[in-house]
Amino acid sequence: MRRLFFLCLFITISLNQSFSQIKNNEQKRLEAQRLKLKKEIKQINNLLFSNTKIRKIALNEVENIETRLNVRLELINVTNQQANLLTRRININQRNIENQRKELDELKKEYAKMIQKSYASKSLQNRLMFLFSSENFLQAYRRIQYLKQYARYRRKQGLQISEKTKLLQNLNQVLIEENEMKTKLISDNREIRKKLIQEQKQQQELINTLRLKQNTLRTQIEKKQKQRQRIDKEINRLIREAIAESNRISGKKSREIFQLTPEAKLIAENFQENKGRLPWPLEKGVVTQGFGRQRHPVVKTTIIQSNGVTISTEPFAKVRAVFEGEVMSVIIIKGSNPSVLIRHGSYITLYTNLSKLYVKKGEKVSSKQVIGEVFTNQQTGRTQLQFGIFNNIKALNPKDWVYQM
Repeated sequence: MRRLFFLCLFITISLNQSFSQIKNNEQKRLEAQRLKLKKEIKQINNLLFSNTKIRKIALNEVENIETRLNVRLELINVTNQQANLLTRRININQRNIENQRKELDELKKEYAKMIQKSYASKSLQNRLMFLFSSENFLQAYRRIQYLKQYARYRRKQGLQISEKTKLLQNLNQVLIEENEMKTKLISDNREIRKKLIQEQKQQQELINTLRLKQNTLRTQIEKKQKQRQRIDKEINRLIREAIAESNRISGKKSREIFQLTPEAKLIAENFQENKGRLPWPLEKGVVTQGFGRQRHPVVKTTIIQSNGVTISTEPFAKVRAVFEGEVMSVIIIKGSNPSVLIRHGSYITLYTNLSKLYVKKGEKVSSKQVIGEVFTNQQTGRTQLQFGIFNNIKALNPKDWVYQM
């Protein structure tokens, strides 16, 4: 029974420590995410709102505000999660403090009784008399052992009181720190919400202005979409041709999946292993349009299809390859800016809207090698890169592949 008791006690302590560690890890993860989002808002302000060369075009302003609003909403959500986690931890610590205080009070009461008993026994008979009154040697030996055990027990009780007192002090300090942290998070969230409401109002005013020109806007958006579709169609054609050409050598007829050589297979495996850890194609940038189908922030009836992401950056920004590979194609379509396709085994990365090219077809490139420069629209002042990732002919979400995108 005694062994079972200690086993249960050990398991309980271990589980409590494990749960505490999980909560600490979750708190650290949320704090890292919160700081990342704050940094992203700062970068959005620098790249989209502080740049005096960017013209204040209403449609662009709505899109820029939409980008910042989305990050602010995510920041509010993360901060709420942190505050809720802290609330749970505070409640647990308060219960823990209460239990520890009760245990400490019990220990002190027991210790006080023991001291009183000790003094009372001293007044009745001293220790020597207690030993000398033994009837035989065995009894005397047992009485000596009893006195030793009693002394050890007193020391142990005193030590337990000291340890409990320290533990209680530490728990109280943790509780104070957690309450301060929670107060700060709530205050931060209040400020973020104020800014959010202001920006939503500002965005709505711009949208109301733009709605008067909705037909013109729809035409502009559709024109951009058609231009993007032409580029997407050309990219798809080039990828299929590259697959067919690569497979022709190995005697395969497929135009959808690369038949890989051992070297190309190794590159593809390395690319796959780096999922979520690939570097950004730009040193500085914020994602202003995500991957997939999405409604336009102003003309809600218009659906935008994006096979990659749009990254806004600063003028003259250099474009970098996100992984080692070979330049598969350089695309130049009338009415559009150049694009570069880089092959990494069965994977392909796309870099669109370049003003300068530093690579040519067939050239080997290394990770983070500069391959060109992003085009800056002189009418709007915007500098934007369209970046995409493909596995054979399938478009993938770059957010899943690039580190903290």
